[in-house]
Amino acid sequence: MKRKISTLVATLALGLVSVSAIAADQVTLQLKWVTQAQFAGYFVAKDKGFYTDENLDVTIKPGGPDVAPPQVIAGGGADVIIDWMPSALASREKGLPLVNIAQPFKRSGMMLTCRKDSGVKTPQDFPGRTLGVWFYGNEYPFLSWMGRLNIPTDGSSGGVTVLKQGFNVDPILQKQADCVSTMTYNEYWQIIDAGLGSDELVTFKYEDQGVATLEDGLYVLEKNLADPAFVDKMARFVRASMKGWAWARENSDAAADIVLENDETGAQTENHQRRMMGEINKLTAGGGKLDEADYERTVATLMSGGSDPVISKAPFGAWSHAIWDAAF
Repeated sequence: MKRKISTLVATLALGLVSVSAIAADQVTLQLKWVTQAQFAGYFVAKDKGFYTDENLDVTIKPGGPDVAPPQVIAGGGADVIIDWMPSALASREKGLPLVNIAQPFKRSGMMLTCRKDSGVKTPQDFPGRTLGVWFYGNEYPFLSWMGRLNIPTDGSSGGVTVLKQGFNVDPILQKQADCVSTMTYNEYWQIIDAGLGSDELVTFKYEDQGVATLEDGLYVLEKNLADPAFVDKMARFVRASMKGWAWARENSDAAADIVLENDETGAQTENHQRRMMGEINKLTAGGGKLDEADYERTVATLMSGGSDPVISKAPFGAWSHAIWDAAF
């Protein structure tokens, strides 16, 4: 009899484990770009079981040059996306009600990197130059900056010629552009690795120019925030993700290695990802709950684009602390 009871208990226990596994809440996260240390916190959270601890089954979808996160979530392909706030607010003004629920990145890593031999020393030297700019929503901070400087971007006299930059640094290496868009953690180092020394470059960090905007926030559709079950699921997701980011800052090289293990393309290298992880950790330190002052600064920058601002009016309802407060 005891053996039968023990067998029954064991069977029931296994059944409960199976039900628990089946009952794990599904979450799909759409990255803004390809698998790299820029998103290490999420890969760490998955690898270390932080999502599992929150009863979540998280699918992380890599991005790329042909992937627009707002379009993915609008089409039902993700529950939550990573996007830069300029892109998210522009999408919201166009009718897609994205809401920021957390801001893991506290600082901007965006720069304009110029060849010193181009003669560019200050932003006042930009007119008459060719500047490489990323598009697909990444152009908004640049356009706001030029608007604030009253520099036309149509190639007219006194303005700049905008070169639609691919997601590489070829234009500056081949002297097709005087300056190109770079991130502190990625493209800048690609230029260095290609043979140009730091003493041959001039960099303009958006943070230093007073036109920095928030990057790599977590966004969901506004309608979903009315669903308590969704809020609970996202609270667990945010809590586990922030644990992942904290672990990444404390274990930089190991976090980069986890990213490499998740790179199905095999395109990333250990040296580049470890270096990137170090730079990313500088940007995420102090991040998490959206700072209203940072939000207001971003909005002001986007509205200061002269006659053609990125957004025409201050958004309403574009962020919420509801999920963060539920998580912590």
